[in-house]
Amino acid sequence: MCTQRSPYNWSKDLYERQGDSVQTYLTNTVLPALRIKSEQGGTMLLTELLLRWSNHQIMTKWMKKFFAYLDRYHVVHHTVPNLSEACLKRFKENIYDEMRGNATAAILDLVNQDREGNIINKDLVKGIVQLYEAVDFGSLDSYKSDLEQPLIDATRNYYANKGENWIASLSTPEYLLKAEHALNEEKNRVATYLNPSSERMLLSVCEEELLQKVQMVLLEKKCSGCHVLLVNGKSQDLRRMFNLFSRLEKGLHPMASVVEQFIVSRGNDIIDQRRARLESGEKDKNDDPSFVKALLALHDKYLAVIKSDFSGHSLFQKALKDAFVEIVNKKVGMYTTAELMSTFADRVLRSGGEKLNETEVEDNLDHIVQLFSYLTDKDLFAEIYRNQLAKRLLNQRSASDDAEKAMIAKLKMQCGTHFTSKMEGMLSDLAVGVDQRTEFQSRMQEHSTRMDYSVQVLTTGFWPTYKSPDLVLPQEMNKCMDIFTAWHNGKHGNRRLSWMYSLGNATVKATFGKKSYDLQVTTLQAVALNVLNNGKTMSFKELATALNLEETILKPLMHSLSCGRYKVISKIPQSNRINTTDKFVANSKFSSNNRRIRIPMASLDASHNNERVQEDRTIAIEAAAVRIMKARKTMQHQQLQAEIMSQLAFFKPNPRDIKRRIEVLIDRDYLARSESNSNVYNYQA
Repeated sequence: MCTQRSPYNWSKDLYERQGDSVQTYLTNTVLPALRIKSEQGGTMLLTELLLRWSNHQIMTKWMKKFFAYLDRYHVVHHTVPNLSEACLKRFKENIYDEMRGNATAAILDLVNQDREGNIINKDLVKGIVQLYEAVDFGSLDSYKSDLEQPLIDATRNYYANKGENWIASLSTPEYLLKAEHALNEEKNRVATYLNPSSERMLLSVCEEELLQKVQMVLLEKKCSGCHVLLVNGKSQDLRRMFNLFSRLEKGLHPMASVVEQFIVSRGNDIIDQRRARLESGEKDKNDDPSFVKALLALHDKYLAVIKSDFSGHSLFQKALKDAFVEIVNKKVGMYTTAELMSTFADRVLRSGGEKLNETEVEDNLDHIVQLFSYLTDKDLFAEIYRNQLAKRLLNQRSASDDAEKAMIAKLKMQCGTHFTSKMEGMLSDLAVGVDQRTEFQSRMQEHSTRMDYSVQVLTTGFWPTYKSPDLVLPQEMNKCMDIFTAWHNGKHGNRRLSWMYSLGNATVKATFGKKSYDLQVTTLQAVALNVLNNGKTMSFKELATALNLEETILKPLMHSLSCGRYKVISKIPQSNRINTTDKFVANSKFSSNNRRIRIPMASLDASHNNERVQEDRTIAIEAAAVRIMKARKTMQHQQLQAEIMSQLAFFKPNPRDIKRRIEVLIDRDYLARSESNSNVYNYQA
C-alpha cells in the first residue's frame, strides 16, 4: 500500500485515517467518560484521566509500531508530525484542553488536603502532573501556565490565611516552628509529586506570606519576641529564627538590629549599675574590676551566642561590634573605660593582683584585647597601659614576663608595630640591663661599700616621663652613684645619665625595740627614714630642707610612712592628713608579725599625661593631612576630613580639631587654599 508509486501509493490516506481513528476514539469514547467522572468529584476525574492517559500512551506506542513505515518515509518526505506527536496533539486538543480546568482544581484540592494532614493518593497526583509535563512535546509551558501558576496563587491564599491565624494565637517560637514545618513539607511535596522547577517559586511564596509580611511582628512580639528569646537564652528558638529569616532577601538585617539594641541595653544596665554605685557614695577610682569583668562577661556571652546561634554571620558580628563601640566609649564618673580596662589588665598582670592561673590569665588578656578593639581612644589606653607596665617592670611587680610579652603581642596584632614599639623597647631595656648589672656588680666588688647597689639603665624614648626631684642622698648612696657613673661613662661615653630617684626602691633594715624588720620601700622613703634615724625629731619644713623636696612630693612621702597601714614614723599631732606644721619621729612602739614589710607609696605621677596624648594626636592629624595631600595634590575640605578620619585608627578626631590643624598647615605653607574656591586645598611642594 505504501511502497507503490502514485497513484497507487496509499501512505497519505493511511496517515490521515490513522489520525481520524484516534480522533474518533478520543471524541466518542474517552471524552464522554471523562465528562461523567467530572460530575462525580475531583478524585474520580483524576483517576479516570490518568487511566485514559495511560491507555492513550499504550495506543500511541502500538500505532507507532504498526505504522513504523509511515514514520520512516512518509513523515520524513512530507514534513508532517510523526505518529507520536500527532497522537499527543489530538489528545491535547480534544481531551486536555477541555479537562485541564477541572483537573487543576482537583489537584489543588488534594494538595490542600495534604497540607491539612489528610491522606491523599500522591501517586495519582504525580501521574497527572506528568501528564501536564508531557503535553507540550518536551516543554513545560502547559505545566507552568495551567498548574504551577494556579498552585502558586492557591498557596499564597492558603498561607496568608494560616499566617493570620497563627500570628494571632501563637507565640513567636510556636509560630516559627509551624512555619519551619510548613516550608519543609512544601519542599517534600515538590520532591514527591511536583516538578522540581516549582520548588523555588513555591517556597518563595510561603516565605513571603509566613515570614516576610510578619517579620517585625514576630521580632517584636510581646513576651516571646527576639528580645525575650535573648533574655531567656533560648538558643534553639534563636537558631530557628536565624535560619528562617536568612531565607529572605535582607531578612537578617531587622533581626541583627534587634540583637544590637538588646546588647546595648544590657551594656547600659552595667553602666547604670556603676553610676548608681558612684551616686550612692562609693569612691570613684580608676580601679573597678567588677565593672570591667561585667563588660567582659557580656561580650563573651553574646560572642558565643553569635557563633553558635547565628553561625558567626557577619551581620551579627557587626551588630556586636557596633553595640560595644557604643558601650565602651561611654564615660561614667571621672574615668574613661580605657582607663578602667588598662587598670584591670594591670591587676591581671601584676603580682598580688587577680589570683589567676596561666590559662585564666591568657583568657583574660584575650578578652581585654577584644574589648580594647572597640575603643575609639586606643592611644589613651596605650599611654595608660605603658605607664602601668613601666611601674610593674621597675618595681619587680610583674607576675610573669611571658604574660607581659603575650599581652604586647596581642596589642601588636590588633594595632600594628607602631602601637607597641615603645612597650617592646621597655622589655628590651630590661633584658639588656641584666647583663649590664652583672658586669657592674663585678666592678662594685672592687670597692668597699656598706650597701648592695644596682642600677637599671632605661632608654628615654621608650619610657614615660617622670618627676625627677633633686634629692639629697646619703653619703654612701652618692659614693655608689659616682662609681656607677664612672663605669658607665667609660663604656658609653656618648650617653648622658639622668637619675630618676622616684623610680628607685630599696630594702632598709630597721630595728624597733628588740625586733628587726626588712622594710621594702622606695628610694625616697629610704632616704627619709635615714634622715630620721637614731630617734631624731624633725618638722615638716626641716625635712623638706634636709631632703631638698617640694611640698607636693614630701606630703605623699611622709603620708606613706606615718599614716598608712605600717606606721613606722610617728606624726605629731596624729591625724590622717599631712600638714606643714607637723613633726615626725621614728615610731619606737612599731611592731608587726611580719619580718618583711612592703610600704607602698602613692605615685607622684598621673596614670597618663593628657597633654602628651593631645600633642601626639595633633601630630598624627597633621601628618595624615600632609601625607594625603602629597598624594592627591588637590582636595575639597570634606574629602580631606573624611580621609584623615579613615586613616587615624587609634583615636577618633573631632572635625573641629581637624579644621584647626589644617589652618595651622596653611599658616606653615604646607597647604594653600584654591583661589577660585576657598573650600579646596592645594598641596604646596
